Amino acid sequence: MMSINRDMLQKSLDPALRVRPRVRWGVLAYFLYIAVFYAIFVINGVDYPRVGESEQTLLLWYVAPLSGGAVLTFTIVTIYGWWNPALVERRSLSRWTMTLPIIMTVIAIVNMLTGDFTRVTPLMWLYLIVGSIMVGFNEEMIHRGQLIVALRSRFGETGVWLLSTAMFAVFHLPGMFLGLGAGALFQVVMAFGLGSIFYLARRSTGSLVASMLLHGLWDFSVFSANGASALPIAGLLAPLLVIAAVITVPIILRREKRRDSAQSVSRSVG
Repeated sequence: MMSINRDMLQKSLDPALRVRPRVRWGVLAYFLYIAVFYAIFVINGVDYPRVGESEQTLLLWYVAPLSGGAVLTFTIVTIYGWWNPALVERRSLSRWTMTLPIIMTVIAIVNMLTGDFTRVTPLMWLYLIVGSIMVGFNEEMIHRGQLIVALRSRFGETGVWLLSTAMFAVFHLPGMFLGLGAGALFQVVMAFGLGSIFYLARRSTGSLVASMLLHGLWDFSVFSANGASALPIAGLLAPLLVIAAVITVPIILRREKRRDSAQSVSRSVG
């Protein structure tokens, strides 16, 4: 499977790829993003549980760090020239693998419909929309975009999913020192499961845009109600989504590997 992924990657190379995909370049982008994002967080004195509290907290702790991250992300992808392989999935999974992303979308929408938005001002809505768009672009482009392109230069698809998703989960760990305390460990576990669903969104639709939209929608549904809704659907069902994703993704990738192996043997025989 590893050789198949490498062959696919080589075939996807074009003159727009200024930097040849290598693991180290994806990891570099990852750590640079962490440095910029959390530096702005710390400078602005973030208290993570209060991010959605007011216009000021959303501007300083949501829009500002994401704006810095967006500039960095756009710059890195442009320097690398990895826009096409990051955004376009050349080997989509079967359509039924869209099930978990669709369920997650429904949960996010229901969470918004049942939320308490009495304290959300027009300016807060603007910050939430802008911030959520940047969350989807930044975090998906770094984790399901640049990292996947880089990791495919060395690992098979199971390793690509596992490593990129684990790094996405670890990205949330600094929250331990920014107001979440031990709760950050729970967020890391949740991020791994939800990141797996974002991975499925990319692989099942053939486009990173799908995972960007889903990621942005999910964060919007949580922060718009300040993390607490009248009926906390997201908080109640997210752990179930995580469990389902952690069980389902390895099975899907194992079946894909077997199918690819069978096709490879068939071509060799033919």
